Amino acid sequence: MTKPTYSDPIVLEQPIKRGENKPITEITLRKPAAGELRGLKLGDLINGDVNATIRLVPRISQPTLTEQEAAALDPADLLACADAVAGFLQKKGAESPAA
Repeated sequence: MTKPTYSDPIVLEQPIKRGENKPITEITLRKPAAGELRGLKLGDLINGDVNATIRLVPRISQPTLTEQEAAALDPADLLACADAVAGFLQKKGAESPAA
């Protein structure tokens, strides 16, 4: 079995508050397995579709976010997540969408 691939830590512009615990100030995303992409369109994820990204982030985030927390992310944080996801979906050696 191969070792999971992780994104660089995404430092959140707007920390996530959970009860009285210390706020979540950064998250890391794991490259999704095929089963975690069920119900999503790959093209939507590559293009940074907001709804698709909000549905996927809770499945692959560390610490695990809820869908409501993902939906409440600062737009800059959501964009960072979408960029990380798009990078995961590129073949090795392929140019990134921003290049």
